[in-house]
Amino acid sequence: MKKISFILNGEKRFIHVEPNEILLDVLRDRMGTKSPKCGCDSGDCGACTVMLNSKTARSCMIFAIETDGQEIVTLEGISKSGLTPLQKIFLEQNVFQCGYCAPGMILSATELLGKNPHPSRYEVQEALAGNLCRCTGYTPIIDAVLELTKKQV
Repeated sequence: MKKISFILNGEKRFIHVEPNEILLDVLRDRMGTKSPKCGCDSGDCGACTVMLNSKTARSCMIFAIETDGQEIVTLEGISKSGLTPLQKIFLEQNVFQCGYCAPGMILSATELLGKNPHPSRYEVQEALAGNLCRCTGYTPIIDAVLELTKKQV
């Protein structure tokens, strides 16, 4: 076991981890963070998405030990002060059915909008491409992101 520290959703956290422990398992099973989910265990579906140093990352593909000294933000972290405008528009437009993909979609769209507040449809599609949604066909999600960009000045 090795003691590591990282900032999780704005709080400095310390934990002992095995060298082979996956970040997703540590976050969910040992730290009580439930928004990243196990979908594929191969980094293809996006259900386990977190922000690692302000960039989206697949937590099922990262050893927890690699995050020593880094900053991790989950959906719980971006919602600490209430729903973000992106989350509000997703709710208003009822874009999700089962919601399993929601954390990955929200974090991926958040990263995109942080870099480019007025993306094209293609850029939204590209940003969300690593997130598998089996329910919606993606159109309502993409439309909601674009609708939000119209509201932002």
